[in-house]
Amino acid sequence: MNSKNICKFSNPIVSESFWVTQFILETSEEIMNRVLDLKENRCYLISKGSGSFFIGQKELQFQAGDLIFAFKGENIFADKINGGEYMYIDFDGTRSSELFRRFGIIDGNRKFSGFDGLIPFWHESLSRASQENIDLSAESILLYSFSRLSANEPKGNPLISRIIELSEESFKETDFSVSALAESLGYNAKYISHIFKEKTGVAYSEYLRDLRIKYAISLFDYGLGSVKNVAVLSGFSDPLYFSTVFKKCVGVTPKEYVKGRGNNT
Repeated sequence: MNSKNICKFSNPIVSESFWVTQFILETSEEIMNRVLDLKENRCYLISKGSGSFFIGQKELQFQAGDLIFAFKGENIFADKINGGEYMYIDFDGTRSSELFRRFGIIDGNRKFSGFDGLIPFWHESLSRASQENIDLSAESILLYSFSRLSANEPKGNPLISRIIELSEESFKETDFSVSALAESLGYNAKYISHIFKEKTGVAYSEYLRDLRIKYAISLFDYGLGSVKNVAVLSGFSDPLYFSTVFKKCVGVTPKEYVKGRGNNT
């Protein structure tokens, strides 16, 4: 295979706060076309060309200079590639959620354009990083890239930031809903749903569902095998409904997912 890929993997000191595991330059279209089940969050920087990511059933077009975030538990692959090349960093930890919330990064707000200036910085850092410092190098680059997103924060919409903050704090409660959220904020539930959809492009019910399913995936990945327990811990009061939603979002039932994880260990 004719490829100019650069792949550097770290052995990070994993804490609950923040860590990175790999820093990759991807140039192979064959690899880009493969469907991936992300085990960690990922930040892409498109360095050349154009194309599309397919995340679940949604298409997200990209071009050079785009900074794109994908979330743990999502299925993603690239297609319609025209001279495309990208770099990415995989990361996880509780600070990830804090950063996503701070910059309003959710399903409907994951692509940020105009970051061409980061391309040589990422390239140089990846090329020079050694096995001994790749984790520190990738972490510093990623955090610097986050800091450049300040201009993209939802201006004039503190309500959206507050909705996201409260949702991430409360989604694990089985009685949490848009009505409960609206009541805590002092708004009508229909207004909360409308403003959230208008500003993010994602229905609030879909956003809340995805929060719960992604958390359920993390619980399964950490070794919990009881579908009933994971359902309740993820905010679903009905395990049967949880199984239905899980299959719709992930493509397999919770039991099939757990079985697959066991076969991969």
